[in-house]
Amino acid sequence: MSAALHTLGVAELGRSLDEGRISSIEITTHLLARSASHSDLGAFLCVNEEGAMAQARAADARRAAGERGALLGVPLAHKDIFVTESLPTTAGSKILAGYRSPFDATVVARLAAAGTVTLGKLNCDEFAMGSSNENSAYAPVRNPWDRTRVPGGSSGGSAAAVAARLLPAATGTDTGGSIRQPASFSGVTGIKPTYGVCSRYGMIAFASSLDQAGPLARSAEDCALLLSAMSGFDERDSTSAQRPRQDYHAALSTAREGATAARPLAGLRIGLPREFFPAALAADVEGAVRAALQGLERLGATLVDVSLPRTELSIPVYYIIAPAEASSNLSRFDGVRYGHRAAKYGDLMDMYKKTRAEGFGAEVKRRIMIGTYVLSHGYYDAYYLQAQKLRRMIADDFQACFAQCDLIAGPVAPSVAWRLGEKDDDPVAAYLADIFTLPASLAGLPGMSLPAGFGEGGMPVGLQLIGNYFHEGALLHAAHAFQQASDWHRRLPQGF
Repeated sequence: MSAALHTLGVAELGRSLDEGRISSIEITTHLLARSASHSDLGAFLCVNEEGAMAQARAADARRAAGERGALLGVPLAHKDIFVTESLPTTAGSKILAGYRSPFDATVVARLAAAGTVTLGKLNCDEFAMGSSNENSAYAPVRNPWDRTRVPGGSSGGSAAAVAARLLPAATGTDTGGSIRQPASFSGVTGIKPTYGVCSRYGMIAFASSLDQAGPLARSAEDCALLLSAMSGFDERDSTSAQRPRQDYHAALSTAREGATAARPLAGLRIGLPREFFPAALAADVEGAVRAALQGLERLGATLVDVSLPRTELSIPVYYIIAPAEASSNLSRFDGVRYGHRAAKYGDLMDMYKKTRAEGFGAEVKRRIMIGTYVLSHGYYDAYYLQAQKLRRMIADDFQACFAQCDLIAGPVAPSVAWRLGEKDDDPVAAYLADIFTLPASLAGLPGMSLPAGFGEGGMPVGLQLIGNYFHEGALLHAAHAFQQASDWHRRLPQGF
């Protein structure tokens, strides 16, 4: 059975472990060897071989003692934006080279408590700033469907590793689309929960009012299992939502009123914002998304035309607010307390300047400069304050839509994954690729991407679903029903 172990998702592995058909040591050994043989993808920044084997032995011992759990003994890996006590944390940046955290992030600790095995830390855009995973200080990540293309970002290492079947699931973070967009580009499932559902404690901050953790996996069922373990109130995070922990996996089988086995989504109203289907949307992406929407209709859902009139404004709003918060958050990286410090400097100010100049990459510097500018005297009211007012209006637009529908659907990105280096000389072009993911992030709403077909060059296309606040269960239920009736999420890249 070992030859096919990597094809099993989280839920399938959990059932196999429960039934004693495999051991955690067996699957961990298999995936560590597989990751080593596909190191050219650049998905891992650190492999936890010795630690993973110790965790696998401990998980097998717990099962031998009679303990059971859907995640007990299941291997995964963490985006290198989550701090870990036993592994280095770099946030994809040279300025944190060699840094070791004295504690684990809450998300990491909760998944460990559920019995997961940590295979390592995954590559990401530096400080989660990017849409392609080309901004990593160490190496770009390559898309398993076409190694000449990007996997999406900033959680590109997580998406590529899951797509290539190097592991069944991974953690990611989503600030403006950094779970949903790489999930779409790489043909996997990913969910960004409502802001505050997952603790940000121990998650290195980019934009504090936007950053949110979430899982990337093969299926909605796998994401539901992971999110159930990751989520919940954390008193150490002032932005954590004070809500009881949810069993998202149970929501998958919760039947809607009037639903039947053939029409599990009967009564579900899905809104289609006209702004999510502009003339600039690539024909191959629109075709795949429209076909997926027809699939949802066959399952009983009703499609409703709605409007999000401020969709285009989400780009300037986001690229004022996020850099402003990044400028503040990244001021702590100065060479004094941790990470990189310039080797030669004259005085304290010279050390600050040289350390930050050497440690930060071009995209991080760009965003720090933009953020410092919009927060400066004379520009705060003209830019930052106006952006915050528009952010509230964008959130209000969503509430107007949810008066007419239960979920919102559309594309994740305007095109399939682009080629490595294609947008290097035009960073604004990469920013524009976030047009459909930014509105939900600015509003703090849950959203997810699920595989919905293929476009140009045989590259994956994702369908985006957006729910109202704390309606992750409804999102996962709809996605699960779609995946029960389709096999896009089971397709593998050639050679994997």
